[in-house]
Amino acid sequence: MHVLSVIHGPTVRSELFGDVITAGGHELVEWEIGTGPQPDGGFDAVLVLGGHQNVGEEAENPWLEDEYELLREWVASETPLFGICLGAQTLAHAFGGRVAPIGQQQAGFNEVWLTDVGRSDPVLGVLPPRFDALFGNAYGFEVPEEAVLLADSEIQPQAFRMGERAWAVQFHPEARRQQVLGWFAGGTDDLPRPLDELERELDAKMGEWQELGTRLCQAFLRAANA
Repeated sequence: MHVLSVIHGPTVRSELFGDVITAGGHELVEWEIGTGPQPDGGFDAVLVLGGHQNVGEEAENPWLEDEYELLREWVASETPLFGICLGAQTLAHAFGGRVAPIGQQQAGFNEVWLTDVGRSDPVLGVLPPRFDALFGNAYGFEVPEEAVLLADSEIQPQAFRMGERAWAVQFHPEARRQQVLGWFAGGTDDLPRPLDELERELDAKMGEWQELGTRLCQAFLRAANA
């Protein structure tokens, strides 16, 4: 398959998902939206990754409007799509879901559980019914009316599916340890816990989390290729 990865900056790239995609024999093309034209050629699947930007900051980041339109086009054409963090929020916004600050910074691991629909979903259903997920966000989404909730938490909805071939998750299954520490170190005043505590948590949980991330990406590729 030919996979497009839409990124929003140099510290929020495809990471683990990129490795899984290329290891599976697929071609991955990364495109930082807003810095150049969309790559030519048809794509069999699309990732839309995270970023420090937010829905509502279109004046500072006018390419967000382009992203909303692309997301609508990909969903309409049933192009397999997987949005992460900001990518999940832009997908929600593109289809009428509210995106707003959640009132607290999420950083580190928090518990998430799958809904009944999520447990039977071909992508999210490969995850355990309850699991600790890795977060780094201060905004969250409400699930659009046309979508179905796949995963939830005490704080906010955490995953949804739009139609049959577009998935979105608020957490970060693609992230690596050093990448995440870089995010956290850049905003220590907003962290809910001290940085050294978060680093110890990453050391304890990152190996298992990357196994789940690998499983999730592989499930998306299977669904995209079906």
